[in-house]
Amino acid sequence: MSENEEKIETLVEEELLLSQDTMLSAGIHIGTRMKTKDMGPFIYRVRSDGLFVLDVKKTDERIRVAAKFLARFEPSKIATVAARLYGRSPVEKFCEVVGATPILGRFIPGLLSNPLYPNRIEPSVIIVSDPKADVQAVKEASTVGIPVVALCSTDNDFSYVDLAIPTNNKGRRALAVIYWLLARQILRERGEIPPDGDISQSIDDFEVKLVREE
Repeated sequence: MSENEEKIETLVEEELLLSQDTMLSAGIHIGTRMKTKDMGPFIYRVRSDGLFVLDVKKTDERIRVAAKFLARFEPSKIATVAARLYGRSPVEKFCEVVGATPILGRFIPGLLSNPLYPNRIEPSVIIVSDPKADVQAVKEASTVGIPVVALCSTDNDFSYVDLAIPTNNKGRRALAVIYWLLARQILRERGEIPPDGDISQSIDDFEVKLVREE
């Protein structure tokens, strides 16, 4: 690598919200062996084993855009959904940090769309951890006109999704990193911490802890 190339690489590294090494070691770039047309622009390459690889710089860009968008809403009016196990701890911690409303586990039909359902909620925006696993939430949000921000892997399409964040949405560490980054960037956009400030919670705090059976 030439001296100029090294300088460019360093500059790109400095511009990212988190070091490229940290993002890659968390596997946020690892997609699936399927690619949708919608996700095409976010794919960096395909590996020899057939896995599609996401461009972490585009992930970084979309986190910034999403944070700027989400920072405009009343915190409690942001609902964050995770049906899958690996998404639940990251979502719970994210909601604690930014003041959002968590919806964990099975999504109850009618939670957003049925005015007769006693526990119905009326968020202004929802975040889903995977548009496939959280499809009920995505469809109901669309029905009632609530914008949807979605973590999308290479096999997701953008049906009813208003803003996609390209990432590995199935990996335990990847989900922790993405929700940690999003939480920190939202607080920066709100002015609750400085533009280059950090949050007191670590990425480890966001990661689901698996209990081993004896």
